Amino acid sequence: MPLSKREQRVLHALAQGGHIRHIRDHNGDIIDVDCMSRDGYRLVDGTLELFRRLKRRRLIASAGGAPYRITRLGLDAVRAQLDNR
Repeated sequence: MPLSKREQRVLHALAQGGHIRHIRDHNGDIIDVDCMSRDGYRLVDGTLELFRRLKRRRLIASAGGAPYRITRLGLDAVRAQLDNR
């Protein structure tokens, strides 16, 4: 499945141990998301639109109200990248 550069960037951060925090309104709908790296930095590419695309493709999932994390399908979809630290 072809993924955009922004989707690849967010999935790569999630594959390294990051997560996506979500904020719900009083109806239970997700209204805002923050994509966080494992080091606690917020990724600018983690928008609500991108979150919905990843969730619709089942590349990320949440269990029991916890932050969203990458799934096995998401790990298979992300391309390997060098970690430039």
